[in-house]
Amino acid sequence: MSSTQTIGEHASNIMTAAAVDTKLEVVVIPVSDVDRAKRFYGSLGWRLDADFAFPNGFRVVQFTPPGSACSVQFGSKMTSAAPGSAQGLYLVVSDIAAARAEIAGRGAPISEVFHTSTPGAQFQRDSTSGRVTGPAPDHATYFSFATFNDPDGNGWLLQEITTRLPGRGLSIDVATLIELLREAEIHHGEYEPTAPKHHWSEWYAAYIIARERGKPIDDAARTGAARVEGGRA
Repeated sequence: MSSTQTIGEHASNIMTAAAVDTKLEVVVIPVSDVDRAKRFYGSLGWRLDADFAFPNGFRVVQFTPPGSACSVQFGSKMTSAAPGSAQGLYLVVSDIAAARAEIAGRGAPISEVFHTSTPGAQFQRDSTSGRVTGPAPDHATYFSFATFNDPDGNGWLLQEITTRLPGRGLSIDVATLIELLREAEIHHGEYEPTAPKHHWSEWYAAYIIARERGKPIDDAARTGAARVEGGRA
């Protein structure tokens, strides 16, 4: 078989696979004390989705960071990985200083904001070598970081992204978008009669983003209204 044919078949397989949405929704992290981990992630303000315990000792706890499409799970009889061995878990933020202050304000030890002078220094566990205090010059997207650990030592990495590389962005499947648009239509119809003059797209956009970030309907409607009335969506 020629190399050209092999490349062509590989490309065909990629195109076929790409036709089916495959979403990373949960990452399992290994912990030694489930209740301690639950208190820690709850203290960060992450949403508690589930805490299921079964008679055979299996237990699963799930948390979702604010605005995240991916959740974390931990528990009993879930993984053979050593507690604390999960490292380099990304938390992408649009404002590294505000995100760092939020976590610090909730009592979690966290590094200062830094950028790197050595490629990969952000992944060096418990080391400041190759790290330069402060955000990247001009807050260059992808290059400002902060790190923190959970009580077991699982390592989290905050990364500031203000402008994404081409092709990277919010991904909503067609069925979900249709449902959100219909929902937005109903609630915008309730808001519009008493609203200041605006284009419906302003309200719809703010509403849909808020709902995708997990806000309840009433909060999303207020977010849409705030956008129209000059507040922050």
